Amino acid sequence: MTESIAPLPPFPASRPRRLRRTDWARRLVAENRLGVDDLIWPIFVHDGSGNAPIPSMPGVERLSIDNAVAAAKEAEALGIPAIALFPATDPKLKTDDGREAHNPDNVVCRTVRAIKAATSNLGVLCDVALDPYTSHGHDGLLKDGQILNDETVSALVQQALVQVRAGCDIIAPSDMMDGRIGAIRTALERENLQHVQLMAYAAKYASAFYGPFRDAVGSAVNLGLGDKRTYQMNPANGDEALREVALDIAEGADMVMVKPGMPYLDICWRVKQAFRLPTYAYQVSGEYAMLAGAAERGWLDRSRVAHESLLAFKRAGCDGVLTYFARDIARMLAEGK
Repeated sequence: MTESIAPLPPFPASRPRRLRRTDWARRLVAENRLGVDDLIWPIFVHDGSGNAPIPSMPGVERLSIDNAVAAAKEAEALGIPAIALFPATDPKLKTDDGREAHNPDNVVCRTVRAIKAATSNLGVLCDVALDPYTSHGHDGLLKDGQILNDETVSALVQQALVQVRAGCDIIAPSDMMDGRIGAIRTALERENLQHVQLMAYAAKYASAFYGPFRDAVGSAVNLGLGDKRTYQMNPANGDEALREVALDIAEGADMVMVKPGMPYLDICWRVKQAFRLPTYAYQVSGEYAMLAGAAERGWLDRSRVAHESLLAFKRAGCDGVLTYFARDIARMLAEGK
């Protein structure tokens, strides 16, 4: 439905710049605001000591478990509501069936337990997908060059359950298999884990913006020249996104996500307008790398472009954003900048 705008008197009776002349006036009439409550901070963890830089993501590192705990404690102190964990799995543990994903002592589960023991008011979100654990780099089980949907869903249910038993608060399936939200919700109810939230990667596109993330979790080498277009969405499609979101809501999703973010602001807006459910976007690794890389070279002001890009998500109707800038923004807000 097209919005209608009330007619305005012509110049000079209307002078819109009156409301822009001073800082206090601009703040007074701001339509959208970015706050710390809008942030989810994605963190990469690895099973080793110290931190490992990610060259394609300036300023982002893979953290050891103890350093991930320290980061989580800082996030809690800054007021960030939740962090999201993604593993860089030891290549020796990767297999065709990704069985390490449902090992209750994998790096994600041990990190979740450590973080929950060290914090009291911080949500932990866990990704559910097999790509960090498979030797072929796909999000699902592969046979004769084809992704097996239903068999993958069974594996994802096992993965979700071990993460929840470790203490995960929000399960976020990112695999884009058909029916996985309903299967995970059913399993959680069966196990008397009905308090666990489901944030569905409901409209996840087969995007070229994921490259640095695949470097970070170590799946780029495994995937090679392969692609995920048989399960992730066609970037040309918008109506299909609404159908995907509707299915995930019907299957039990509490919240939905659009991924990537800035190239898909139209989808964020359409999803929020259509469903009025908590709606999130993931400002993905490629989006971060463009801004952070340009800032590193002095071409952009890092703080200003980070804030402006995240404000765009709020304007597009998002209730929150998964962003690698989360800590930077939270620190800025704490300093009153």
